[in-house]
Amino acid sequence: MLVIPAIDLRHGKCVRLTQGRKDAVTVYDGDPVQVAENFERDGAQMIHVVDLDAAFSEQNSNNREALRRIIRSINVPVQMGGGIRSVRAVEQAIALGVTRVVIGTVAAESIEELKAMVDYARQQIVVGIDAKAGQVVTRGWEKQEPLTALSLARRVAELGVERIVYTDIQRDGMLTGPNIEQTCRIASESKLKVTASGGVSSLEDLKRLKDVSDCGIDSVIVGKAFYEGRFSFPEALVVS
Repeated sequence: MLVIPAIDLRHGKCVRLTQGRKDAVTVYDGDPVQVAENFERDGAQMIHVVDLDAAFSEQNSNNREALRRIIRSINVPVQMGGGIRSVRAVEQAIALGVTRVVIGTVAAESIEELKAMVDYARQQIVVGIDAKAGQVVTRGWEKQEPLTALSLARRVAELGVERIVYTDIQRDGMLTGPNIEQTCRIASESKLKVTASGGVSSLEDLKRLKDVSDCGIDSVIVGKAFYEGRFSFPEALVVS
């Protein structure tokens, strides 16, 4: 089970949201680059970066500059998402050095645009499926779509997407444990590789995810639990 630490950027700072609400922001001390370097030093094999400003359709060059600095400062791959809604945006992210580009809103709103992205960079495209009570949410988790997470997973699988990041936004930032049952169901029925996201609060959560990895969950994104000191990255490596 690959544990991927998360760095969420808002106005160039490292933050965490509660249930994706932009009015529920906790700003953490420390330069995002230093945070990334610390995770790499502790053994991280990939870093997950989210441009929250772009996800909320807000322009902020500080986040892209922070992303650029992170990529230049570490040697492990960076997976990045937030506001990537065109082939041009995918191209720009890859040009910065992003290894995996996470596509969220476009996957639900425009299957044609997603297909163009997959045609352009199939191996680097990951679809982020964010859901509330099983229904897809987009636009920085502010818009609910008339589409189930499972339906979207099946749709993107048909396009040739190989991996999704599944986030239960009701768990995200809450430290209440991931929605393992739903995540596993999506992995099993879509046959996609799945990165679990949202709610990890303890080493026991990581053990539970590892125990069900046969269903297709091969990795997990962890954010707030690290920042709140619930456990360290080296401890996570031991159990995963």
